[in-house]
Amino acid sequence: MEYIFVGEIVNTHGVKGEVRLISDFKHKEKVFSKGFTLYVGRFKDKLKVNSYRYHKIYDMITFEGINNINDVIMYKGDSVYINKEDLIVDDLFNEELIGLEVYFGEKRIGNITHIVNNNAHDILVVKDNEINHLIPNLSEFIEKVDLDNKRIYIKEIEGLLNEN
Repeated sequence: MEYIFVGEIVNTHGVKGEVRLISDFKHKEKVFSKGFTLYVGRFKDKLKVNSYRYHKIYDMITFEGINNINDVIMYKGDSVYINKEDLIVDDLFNEELIGLEVYFGEKRIGNITHIVNNNAHDILVVKDNEINHLIPNLSEFIEKVDLDNKRIYIKEIEGLLNEN
């Protein structure tokens, strides 16, 4: 089983077992749906989603069979994961891109260190020595993703890379 991080439980909400989750996972509508299995905490406790709603900056979730704050307070501060095999999507998960080498033509630029979500689209942060390059994760900029060789090729667009 391969786990993928989807967010962190930051607090409880009310007394009926609802939790506040911070998540920038791009497939929330699929994983926070009723009956979907989430794995919570260090021991990956298996919990099924009962309900989901969005409130302010939080993803609010209740779990099947849990309707009391005392049953979820222990999860405060815990990470939430999914099983990669439980979710079928057409694109790649961000976790699959982290660590890949980035090439601009035949020139190696650096490695993807993390991915920033700016609500419009994801931005790949590519570190080359002390320079960070910010590359939008859009087909207009990405030429090819080669997971077998752990490489991403970006299109040769003038001004895309931080040359300073």
